[in-house]
Amino acid sequence: CLENTDPRMRGRGIQLLSQVLLQCYSLLQEKEVLHLVLFYENRLQDHHLVIPSVLQGLQALSMCEVLSPGLAVSVLKAIFQEVHVQSLLQLDRHTVYSIITNFMGSREEELKGLGADFTFGFIQMMDGEKDPRNLLVAFQIVHDLIAKNYVLGPFVEELFEVTSCYFPIDFTPPPNDPHGIQREDLILSLRAVLASTPQFAEFLLPLLIEKMDSDLQSAKLDSLQTLTACCAIYGQKELQEFLPSLWSSLRREVFQTASEKVEAECLAALHALSACLSRSVLSSDTEDLLDSFLSSILQDCRHHLCEPDMKLVWPSAKLLQAAAGASLRAYHRITRTVLPLLLEQYTKHPQSSQRRTILEMFLGFLELQQKWGLVEEDESTLLSLRASVCSVVFSALTDPSVQLQLVGIRALTVLGSLQGFLSLSDLELVVDHLIRLALHEDSQSSEAAMEAAGSLAPIYPKVFSGHMVPRLEAELQSERAEESSHDHCSLQQRCLQALAAVSTHTSIVKETVPVLLQHLRKVQKGSEAGNTQGMVSVCQSLHRVALQCQQDDDGCWYYHQTVVPCLLAMAVQAAMQESAHPLLGKALIEEEVLAAMVPVISAATTHLSPELAAQSVSHVVPLFLDGEVSFLPQNSFPCSFQPFEDGECFDTQRRLIALLMAFVCSLPCNVAIPQQERLLRELLALSCSCNCPFTATTAAKCFAGLVNKHPAGQQLDEILQLAVNRMEPSLVEGPRRMQALTLLLWVTKALVLRYHPLSSHLTDKLLSLLNDVELGPAAADGFSLLMAEPPDVLHKGCHADVRIMFRQRFFTSNVPKLVQGFHGAGPDVKANYLKGLSHVLNHLPKPVLVTELPTLLSLLLEALSCSDRVVQLSTLSCLQPLLLEAPQIMSLHVDTLVTKFLTLTSSPTMAVRIAALRCAHALTSLPAAVLLPYKARVIRALAKPLDDKKRLVRKEAVAARGEW
Repeated sequence: CLENTDPRMRGRGIQLLSQVLLQCYSLLQEKEVLHLVLFYENRLQDHHLVIPSVLQGLQALSMCEVLSPGLAVSVLKAIFQEVHVQSLLQLDRHTVYSIITNFMGSREEELKGLGADFTFGFIQMMDGEKDPRNLLVAFQIVHDLIAKNYVLGPFVEELFEVTSCYFPIDFTPPPNDPHGIQREDLILSLRAVLASTPQFAEFLLPLLIEKMDSDLQSAKLDSLQTLTACCAIYGQKELQEFLPSLWSSLRREVFQTASEKVEAECLAALHALSACLSRSVLSSDTEDLLDSFLSSILQDCRHHLCEPDMKLVWPSAKLLQAAAGASLRAYHRITRTVLPLLLEQYTKHPQSSQRRTILEMFLGFLELQQKWGLVEEDESTLLSLRASVCSVVFSALTDPSVQLQLVGIRALTVLGSLQGFLSLSDLELVVDHLIRLALHEDSQSSEAAMEAAGSLAPIYPKVFSGHMVPRLEAELQSERAEESSHDHCSLQQRCLQALAAVSTHTSIVKETVPVLLQHLRKVQKGSEAGNTQGMVSVCQSLHRVALQCQQDDDGCWYYHQTVVPCLLAMAVQAAMQESAHPLLGKALIEEEVLAAMVPVISAATTHLSPELAAQSVSHVVPLFLDGEVSFLPQNSFPCSFQPFEDGECFDTQRRLIALLMAFVCSLPCNVAIPQQERLLRELLALSCSCNCPFTATTAAKCFAGLVNKHPAGQQLDEILQLAVNRMEPSLVEGPRRMQALTLLLWVTKALVLRYHPLSSHLTDKLLSLLNDVELGPAAADGFSLLMAEPPDVLHKGCHADVRIMFRQRFFTSNVPKLVQGFHGAGPDVKANYLKGLSHVLNHLPKPVLVTELPTLLSLLLEALSCSDRVVQLSTLSCLQPLLLEAPQIMSLHVDTLVTKFLTLTSSPTMAVRIAALRCAHALTSLPAAVLLPYKARVIRALAKPLDDKKRLVRKEAVAARGEW
């Protein structure tokens, strides 16, 4: 074939040889490679039909490691001389680029020996390339030419022209493009070339300025992003000539654009320009370009800050802040002029709205100062204006406008973070303002003031513990006769919140925790009706403090050993008093208060070190098992504490098992619990025999929490068998079926989380209960408990054993059984299966749900017809995201979906109406062709909920109907 006179036959021969070489190039020897290269170079002069196969062979040879020196240069010279690359097909052009890429990777020094001829040869080869697949490779070659310092010689402008002609990229990939090349890939690849060398600056900057003035937003954005990228490698020399034009274009865009994207990119480019000029090292005879550039910015922007209508105030401030944020030198140059001007404008404008705008701009400059901290030197404008700045900020804090107060609080927080700016007298005034705002102002200002106190307290712990905490304590204890009871409770609640908010440093925590505990005792002794709510408020504040202490070991241990024994002592005291005197101190053992104490004890325990946790557990467990009260403060109790004893007189004491649960279920896994087997047996007995639902549930949760962390082995198997033996008879008949179901649910959850083999047996038991008329609805709701994350036990925060993807595993094992059970169930219990299914699906990760959707959708649609509102709500919340994530599948059922959703917009339950309207809204994400037949009907039907008596329903109806 190779000697055949017919070029087609010769081409086939060379093609076969080239395909063989592509398979075995790594096995060739040096002499063979030399022989083949000479042959293929010679073939480049052959008929044009042969050339593609020749190039394939050269591509194979370009990958050979045994290529003799000089052959790479020889091949490239032959290609440059003999092949008109742009007349070849796309694939063949790609082959040529691959040959060059291979040689650049392995024969760099040889290619550099060609000098500028290599650059020129490549320019000629690339000129006119149009295919995006080839352009990505060509752009990479150009980038490597520049980055690896190949000689460009006199061809810099030609190289720029041959790449910049594609700028800005205008490419839309065809639908179903198998190559997956996106416009963004080309943009970034070309930008890497254009911004790779300062030698392009004189050609590129005029092009960027021209494209910034384009009407196309994409061209503007591309130009601005490219300018930002260039500033990283340019110096003063490259920019000098173009700075006025660049500033003019950037200023115009920020002042006139309606696009936030364009504005953001303009500000980023200005920041980059200012940073680039700040980096330039000045010699004595060169002009300081940064100074003159910033002067022109100031000249064009400062007068807008003084205009009475304040129309261009924000754009001007943003430009100034973008330039100032680039370096400390730029910051000082701009703030020297701008900060005094803004302070002057603040005093000139009496209106709160205008003052707020000015203070927000001032705040922008303060936040920039945070980047560098406060520099104690002459050039810091802020230090020289200290008195005026404090005066303006304090005046904002006393203004009647809440919005101005909020900006003032933010400014105060930033000033406080600048170490050394505020004097001691200023700080005392800051504390006064924060207390007033936190206790007596609008709720927004109050929250912001508390947050500010929390931010500043670790910086100035002495000031806050010495001034703020005593003031808050005094407010908390004051009995204001003239105030109504409601106002007094509200003020007390704010004091408690403020004490918690400021507890962000261990020294302050040691001041605030005793105050909070003292207040809790006081509220316990009080006899007002509201003291349950008062106790809950104290517990919420204690919980916040606990969370803030968790990262500090000393603070965490101080908090734990102060708060946990105190709460336990108060609760034990109250439980015993309740046994002796039913009316005294009752609030503390209310379920609501105990439920509020649980997260306090839990948060105080989760972050303890194993050694300290072991020390604590050695006191707490004996307290509950043996009545060992010696470690509690004020431990002279009227009778013994025996929460696991039988008898009605111990009912109140049994409630405190909630506090035991909070403690033992939050311990790290490696902490041994004394008498654990006995404790588990007592909890098991209590959960099955107690008549009080609160106590039975907390005992079941505590049992489940311990079982979840229990090491695998015979002991665990025995205790689980004991639990199964207690549960199963109680589930069949008897007065305590509900308690047995609760225990079943929590133990099943504990085992499902850790993939224990018994979990499947217990889940099957739960599935069988769906057919039970009495327990079926509660068993169905139990599937929500199995899939959700409870707040108090069995989650990762309290060190539970939670295996990865347990929800997917549960779904795979049990949803087929739910579906099968539904089809075989009687009409009176079908709803239980639907409810259980919708709970499982609702907690499943959405990507998993989408893949299973085709098989489950008909059941979900059936669930919408169920009369149980929990089933309806759960199904609607499951369907809403699926409409957005799986439009193709949902489109097949659009008729049913439209009908069901519109029917449910008239449901008697508000939550169902809202969820149905959200689903009707989500339907609009389906393809328009699918929706158009239903448009008129849906718009008519959605007119009715526009008049719904509930505002939240009307709001959803407006959104949904507008979208349709």
